[in-house]
Amino acid sequence: MYEDELAFAHGLADAAARIALDLFADDGLEIRHKADKTLVTAADTGIERMVRDRLATMFPGDRIMGEEEGGTWDGAGRVWIVDPIDGTANFARAIPVWATLIALQVDGEIVLGLANAPAMGERYAAVRGGGATMNAKRIRVSQTARMGDAQFLYSQLDTLLASTRNQAVVGLVVDSARERGFGDYWGHLLVARGAAEICLEPSLAIWDYAALVPIVEEAGGRVTNFEGGPPSHKGPVLSTNGALHDEVLRRLGENSIRR
Repeated sequence: MYEDELAFAHGLADAAARIALDLFADDGLEIRHKADKTLVTAADTGIERMVRDRLATMFPGDRIMGEEEGGTWDGAGRVWIVDPIDGTANFARAIPVWATLIALQVDGEIVLGLANAPAMGERYAAVRGGGATMNAKRIRVSQTARMGDAQFLYSQLDTLLASTRNQAVVGLVVDSARERGFGDYWGHLLVARGAAEICLEPSLAIWDYAALVPIVEEAGGRVTNFEGGPPSHKGPVLSTNGALHDEVLRRLGENSIRR
């Protein structure tokens, strides 16, 4: 199921990579600040325009929600959710950890996800019921079930430490085997491929996480908000290997001071 849509997404990823790599690490790259103070470049706008043009030809009845030009994901029907460059701040600083994220939502369920990181040579993809892959090879989450053996990833540490969950975050840092500040798409997909066990971020837009959800889940992991429900636009997102998910949720739900 969704073979044509997955092939279409791969074609979009190829075209997006050509646009982005032509601009990546270019000294003349124009960088602007949007109203919300996030960055935007010609790669962001050029990729989204290309996706919209191709979608109008290939699937003219489908809607699109893009970070740069908007849209809506609510309601029934088919909606493509696109982040042309996830990690624009990295892209702008010539750091290769950035990706084009493409998801397809059908009647409220995200059924397809693709994340292409051409500067790193990594492409992740998943369709519901079909497993998850990286560079066309099957990936699975780790089987690690002890916090003391786990690798814990996060971003927006200032926000996490300023929240009521600050002590839970400190506890995860202290009790895990290793912690690193790998966020954006990459942290969650390191969980999907078994290179880490936990990734949490306090706020992600739907275009930041939509493509990641089926990839992590088809690899055997879990993706929720910090209360265990489904992620929501600009809310918190927790990805784990599944084995540690309930423990992390329990810790996040406790507000006692760690001593």
